[in-house]
Amino acid sequence: MDKTVWARVRALFLTVLIISLATLAAAPLLGANWVVWLRGGAVAAAAAWLLALTAQAAAGKRSAYLRIRLITTIAPIGIALIVAVPDNGYPPWMKAEQALVGLLLAAVAIIVNRPRVRQAYPRRGKLG
Repeated sequence: MDKTVWARVRALFLTVLIISLATLAAAPLLGANWVVWLRGGAVAAAAAWLLALTAQAAAGKRSAYLRIRLITTIAPIGIALIVAVPDNGYPPWMKAEQALVGLLLAAVAIIVNRPRVRQAYPRRGKLG
C-alpha cells in the first residue's frame, strides 16, 4: 500500500483533532453550553482514536481500515444533521466547526474508498 495515502489520512485526522482542541479552548470565551463541551470532547477523542487506527491501517490491519471506512462514511451524515437542524443547542460557531470537520471526514472517506485502497485490504475467506 502506498504510504502517501495514509500520510494524507493522518494529516486530515490530525487537522480534525487540532480543530476540536481549538474549539474546546475557545469554548469558555464563546459562552459554551454543555452540548458544546460534550460534542467537542467526543470529537477530539474520536480524532485521537482515528489517528491510532490510521497507524494500524497503514501497517496493514484490515479491521482498522474497515473502521476508518465506516466512521468516515457515516459521521458526515450525522454532522450534516447537526448543522441542518435549526434549534438543537449548538451555537452557530460550533455548527461551522462541525461542518468543517464533516468535510474533512468526507475527504478521508473519498480517499479510503478508492478501489486501489480497497484492493489493498482484501476480504479473507473462511478457511484462511
